[in-house]
Amino acid sequence: MPPGPAAPQERMPIEGVKNLIVVASGKGGVGKTTVAVNLAIALSRMGSSVGLLDADVYGPNVPLMLGTEEQPQALSEREILPVEALGLKVISMGLLMPGDKPMIWRGPMLHSVILQFLRSVIWGRLDYLIVDLPPGTGDVHLTLIQTVPVTGAVVVTTPSVVALADVRKAIEMFRQVNVEILGVVENMSYLACPHCHERVDVFGQGEGRRVAEQFGVPLLGEIEIDPRIRIGGDSGKPVAAQGEDAPGAASMYAMARAVAARAEEVRSAGAGPRVQIV
Repeated sequence: MPPGPAAPQERMPIEGVKNLIVVASGKGGVGKTTVAVNLAIALSRMGSSVGLLDADVYGPNVPLMLGTEEQPQALSEREILPVEALGLKVISMGLLMPGDKPMIWRGPMLHSVILQFLRSVIWGRLDYLIVDLPPGTGDVHLTLIQTVPVTGAVVVTTPSVVALADVRKAIEMFRQVNVEILGVVENMSYLACPHCHERVDVFGQGEGRRVAEQFGVPLLGEIEIDPRIRIGGDSGKPVAAQGEDAPGAASMYAMARAVAARAEEVRSAGAGPRVQIV
């Protein structure tokens, strides 16, 4: 017989953080971190103060995508200054433990590091704290959701049927723990042929929109397959950092505006974290 629901815990907001948005995916390989990084940068370039928490402790690729190896500064046992990169305040295990050493951690250790990232990092006043979650559903997700109030979740998928099967599980997980789904982002949505400029649906067509409609949530964006998006992430120069008019960046900014609008809608409805300012 499955255990009953756990007793609700008090979730204290992070001081000064207006919106806490998690970026999640049902499976790996769908470009979740690429979406999270470009979302954070686009929101920043649009005039907001933004932090980026890399909670994907097994695959912390945010530092590589931001082109930084700077280590956070510890002021005391309970005070950590985040790194600043491309206008963002950033924390990641990839900055604390650089190199190729694998993270072989069990649940309690993951719980501890996520708590430190949430409670010990001096985030200051932020309009948005974007959290890049690990793929799937697991310990990190539960720790974060049980510790702080979340404005909402952005779920990233590709149009393939295999990816969408896992997206449904991710959406159901967030709904079971009462986290608002801001919407779905369909990454690698299509390819614009460089020769004839016609749209090529490499991984399928319209599946992201269909799953969004199935769950009654918005489709926040369709991100095209563009080699410059991949090159930007690999080189530490994300396309969003090059401005909205840069090749491959327009869809990132359109997605960021949709996320911002949904976050405001959720907050206006009374959900999401309340800012603690002292």
